[in-house]
Amino acid sequence: MTVGLLGFQTTIAAPVTLTGTGVHSGAPVTLTFQPAEAGSGIVFSRSLEDGNTVEYRAVSSHVGPTDLCTVLGSSPAKWIATIEHVMAALYALGIDNIVVDVDAGEMPIMDGSSYPFIDAIEQVGIVSLGVKRRYIRIVKPVRIDAGASWSEFRPYDGTRFEVEIDFPTPLIGRQSWKGELTAASFKEELSRARTFGFMRDVERLWAAGYALGSSLENSVVISDDDTIVNVEGLRYAKDEFVRHKTLDAVGDLALAGAQFIGCYRSYRGGHKMNANALKALLSDPTAYEIVEAPVRSNRVRAGEFVPVKEPALAAWLA
Repeated sequence: MTVGLLGFQTTIAAPVTLTGTGVHSGAPVTLTFQPAEAGSGIVFSRSLEDGNTVEYRAVSSHVGPTDLCTVLGSSPAKWIATIEHVMAALYALGIDNIVVDVDAGEMPIMDGSSYPFIDAIEQVGIVSLGVKRRYIRIVKPVRIDAGASWSEFRPYDGTRFEVEIDFPTPLIGRQSWKGELTAASFKEELSRARTFGFMRDVERLWAAGYALGSSLENSVVISDDDTIVNVEGLRYAKDEFVRHKTLDAVGDLALAGAQFIGCYRSYRGGHKMNANALKALLSDPTAYEIVEAPVRSNRVRAGEFVPVKEPALAAWLA
């Protein structure tokens, strides 16, 4: 892993707005990315019907339900849901400071991937703020298990994801994606992978008030006879499923509140496993350290990062 200007905090060069539909609510949504100052972090701001707004910093301590998506806040009347695809785009592009304004309780699903958010941000550009970025460097393994599923962080000189899924259907079966995470690798190999689901689950989800905005325009749908319903098929031959699960993991782990230096591995994971693994990591201060890149004109290797010596690290992560 090497960094150049990415050793410094960034934001976007200008506001940019997208409109779409919430995948669970089915409601129209307008989202605007706003530039933010260094040290602001990623902040989600929702306009409420009573004229007030509610804000959440995008960090693990503000994560609510993680059953079908990742949510900020604990009250349905005030929460902001389905943030993982937006967070994955921001993390992959190395954006540290931004305000995400939304006029509904859910991010727009767009085409079911992170690519529309990547595209919108690249249209306005990214700027360096000249202030050092902090990273979370993993210094010892942290693992959680839940039945046959598990996930873990391991020390690694770079940022790497190793995600494996195993579905009891021949169309998916056992798939894995392993690789270094960079803006280029995310955009090329992961960003266009769409959320997916099974036709047999649709009526149950509708009855529970979920997936009301799901369609073939934003989801890969698998029929009861184990075939792809979407006429265009898959965007990544055979393994779009694990690529999307990796995309989700990138977005969920972005709620660490900082880029991390290490390897994240999971088997049969999901939003809940990702969130719980991150909480397990952050609850063990001996498992990680906060580091910064030394100021240089040339590129810096991950092993050359220097620890930040200050007592209030817990407050910075909160």
